[in-house]
Amino acid sequence: MKTTNEVMLRTSDLEEAKAYYNGQLGLTIVLENDRVVGFDTGAFNLYFERGEPNGAVFEIAVDDVARAKERFMAAGCQLLEENPSIPRVYLCDRFGLIFNISQA
Repeated sequence: MKTTNEVMLRTSDLEEAKAYYNGQLGLTIVLENDRVVGFDTGAFNLYFERGEPNGAVFEIAVDDVARAKERFMAAGCQLLEENPSIPRVYLCDRFGLIFNISQA
């Protein structure tokens, strides 16, 4: 298990995020489509996904997503969202950190 250099936030206005992070701050766009816009910050990639804001989501890459999900849930994490088609498993730990577990 290890963290990746990906951080995701949700926003209702992708164009506003793009105007600020690319237009004002000058960050390079690394991904852009109708659902997501991403920026290279130098140390990590910062992505904004269209949707209701839910806080910053960090990514943890694991060898087995199902087994890691069970392990984190047994340790007290709460399942926030799961979508196998993306794939996505958002969990929140007891300290409030939200993270996505993904296949390494």
